[in-house]
Amino acid sequence: MSELAQASEVQGLLEAAQAVPVTKARHAVPSTPAPTRLDVPSKSAPTHIQNTPSKPNHSEPITKTSAPQETIVTKPSLPQTMNREDRINCLAEIAGRVSKCTKCKELAETRTQTVFGVGNPEAKVMFIGEAPGADEDKQGEPFVGRAGKLLDKIIEACGWTREELYICNILRCRPPGNRNPSPIEADNCSEYLQAQIETVDPDYIVCWGTIAAQNVLNSKTPIGRMRGELFERGRARVLCTYHPSYLLRNPPAKKLVWEDLKILLAEMGIDPDKK
Repeated sequence: MSELAQASEVQGLLEAAQAVPVTKARHAVPSTPAPTRLDVPSKSAPTHIQNTPSKPNHSEPITKTSAPQETIVTKPSLPQTMNREDRINCLAEIAGRVSKCTKCKELAETRTQTVFGVGNPEAKVMFIGEAPGADEDKQGEPFVGRAGKLLDKIIEACGWTREELYICNILRCRPPGNRNPSPIEADNCSEYLQAQIETVDPDYIVCWGTIAAQNVLNSKTPIGRMRGELFERGRARVLCTYHPSYLLRNPPAKKLVWEDLKILLAEMGIDPDKK
């Protein structure tokens, strides 16, 4: 699907979902520029994050001087100003469309139900994982299995609750055998993800795992090279780190994830040692 066609499809999806009049603005969402690397220190640099301009110049991507520039293209967003009730209604409308989606024939035939997303429709922080597993397919909610239990502990360590966040995945159907989502499947589901991001309009996005990071930022860079720094997607700051299921298989990586999250907390003005 072309960039223009997909942007038009997302816009149509959001316009159809906004069934109630807008009465109270939270804040307007500018059209989405290409996500760019933010000028933050490398892993070997001091732990503080350099301040970025409040109104960055998007005419040229911001990139780390130590790495070659990477252009990451995303689809334009639909400007909107919605109150909480509007956002709830909009997400419910999109979820209804997702529940009837059959774009991916194999997934539609093997799923128990779709797994749309849960949480605060006005969340400052959005978590994006890869795809539902067996537990999620059964319960209809993302991150409820073993990896979800670990994620709950991570959320608590950050001083948050699940209810404060918005949590979803790249896919809304479980791939058979918990295999990785295919590029075609991720592309088919991207309009729903885009609509969720635009509706919630988070200040920060955390991508859990390679599949999430590469799809959200339209990049082929492996997660090991994307972690430890911040990117920009539209107006949202984006942090990429390892998926909780990877941590279950490789417990020493928990320390790296915590280092990544401390970067995000510092950007948010939160001292993790003084929660």
